[in-house]
Amino acid sequence: MTTASSERAPRTFTTIGVIGLGTMGAGIAEVFARNGFSVIGVELSDEAVERGRGHLAHSTGRAVSRGKMSEADQAEILGRISFATDLSALAEADFVVEAVIESLEIKKDLFRRLDDIVKPDAILATNTSSLPVTEISTANTRPGRVVGVHFFNPAPVQNLVEIVRTVVTEPAVLADVEGLVGTLGKNPVVCGDKAGFIANTLLFGYLNHAASMFETKYASREDIDAAMRFGCGYPMGPLALLDLIGLDTAYEILDTMYKQGRDRLHAPAPILKQMVTAGLLGRKTGKGFYTYESVDSSAVVADVHTPSADDVPQLRRPIATVGVVGTGTMAAGIVEVFAKSGLDVVYVGRSDAKVEGVRATIERSLDKAIQRGKLEEATKAEVLGRLTGSTSLDDLATVDLVVEAIAEDLRIKTTLFENLDEICKPGAILATTTSSLPVIALAKATARPQDVVGMHFFNPAPIMKLVEVVSTVATAEDVAETVRALCDQVGKVAVSCGDRAGFIVNALLFPYLNDAVKMLEAHYATADDIDTAMKQGCALPMGPFELLDVVGNDVSLAIQRELYLEFREPGFAPAPLLEHLVTAGYLGRKTQRGFRDYTRR
Repeated sequence: MTTASSERAPRTFTTIGVIGLGTMGAGIAEVFARNGFSVIGVELSDEAVERGRGHLAHSTGRAVSRGKMSEADQAEILGRISFATDLSALAEADFVVEAVIESLEIKKDLFRRLDDIVKPDAILATNTSSLPVTEISTANTRPGRVVGVHFFNPAPVQNLVEIVRTVVTEPAVLADVEGLVGTLGKNPVVCGDKAGFIANTLLFGYLNHAASMFETKYASREDIDAAMRFGCGYPMGPLALLDLIGLDTAYEILDTMYKQGRDRLHAPAPILKQMVTAGLLGRKTGKGFYTYESVDSSAVVADVHTPSADDVPQLRRPIATVGVVGTGTMAAGIVEVFAKSGLDVVYVGRSDAKVEGVRATIERSLDKAIQRGKLEEATKAEVLGRLTGSTSLDDLATVDLVVEAIAEDLRIKTTLFENLDEICKPGAILATTTSSLPVIALAKATARPQDVVGMHFFNPAPIMKLVEVVSTVATAEDVAETVRALCDQVGKVAVSCGDRAGFIVNALLFPYLNDAVKMLEAHYATADDIDTAMKQGCALPMGPFELLDVVGNDVSLAIQRELYLEFREPGFAPAPLLEHLVTAGYLGRKTQRGFRDYTRR
């Protein structure tokens, strides 16, 4: 059966109105003009119009200077934009989008006034990033023609546009706006009307959690940001991103989301309010979580919180020989990292076959590096010459550091640490690569808890730069410092944190992934649209559902359960959909089915 809406011809748009010509509004006007539309830009005053002209001239001029546009193209684009200081100029517009300040009353007043000006079939849109589109639409006598069209800044560059439907938005209006956004070369994602929409809802919960982590002094600002950059491949750390967005803007978005949804994870961290009150708004004031060279500068300068050269970690205990227990992918990777850095490595497995498997894995990895021109053939022999495989833990008696990389089972790990305590020499450091189990439980199994530390490598260890160095309440300072210095020596980025579930990366990453599952579960948006929103709106390397299927839904569920048990935060409770997928055996790529079906690809 064919519906009436699918039979009708798509609406034709020729004239676009843009109200508000600040950075965002001018960017939206430029996007439409670049794509051949006639644009009418409206501002409050002649002075504001001139500022808008300046934004447009600067943006297009930059494109010309970079060779992405000719001067003739620039003149043609700017020639398509006319300016006015009266809303009546929008009488013949087919589509009007407002990009004025984030004030509900101002936006409602605009839509009320547009009622008597625009054509009956004109579509009205708001570019709000956090205010309720439904409430804005009620100011118009035809709320069915009102939709949210949330461009991301800078609009000419960012490809994502969130199209926000209300409960009264007409299906034809939604379809026409999707088509219009598509003609701009943008990727439209459709979602319902709730504060934050897709990208901000998921992004700001994560940013808020990072601010809380800093506020409680769990980790330094540098380590929190480095952890997410090197552990997840994010383009910026969360605190640096908050400074870029503006702490006042972040506070307002979080406050609005909390008031609408009452989700405690969106209740602004107290430190945000304190910093906003103090005028520490980030880059735009020259100081936020970091201090900047000047107002609006991106150059970070040292301040009282910046680690000094005297703080560079040193090897307080000599490390010449390293032991590794385990023969899986992670263990083999760690063995390779140490051996390539000039350290002798004794690795222990349960059988000769498994021990030989580690050596074979490392040989394959080295051969690949040689083929790519990243390693000399002579170096391969040197690296392999530093390896000693064994099936006996007793061969670890003389090593300076042991790293265990066996199954994530507390009972098995505890037994291993009891054995290592008896075998290893006094002063040897015992480290665990656990990503979720309490390090102190392993330390307690020994008579040397001061020598036990977490050394959480990320997979694959030879490639991933990050190592989380986890200190328990009993870990000696010289042990933690020695491990940090060793990480630096082997080319890794070490970040320091305390012994609690998730450490830095997983504690910030998995609640965000869990929130994405809840969003899908609520039929708020599709998995594809959520992934697109986070990749294109936030420049993340993978969308949440792509990442969950790669990590494994069973692994993700186990980590989320650990976080929930540790923090007792209701918002950390695993999403029921995640539980159901794991129960069904839909674990992700490894079972060919997770949030997506890989058997059909």
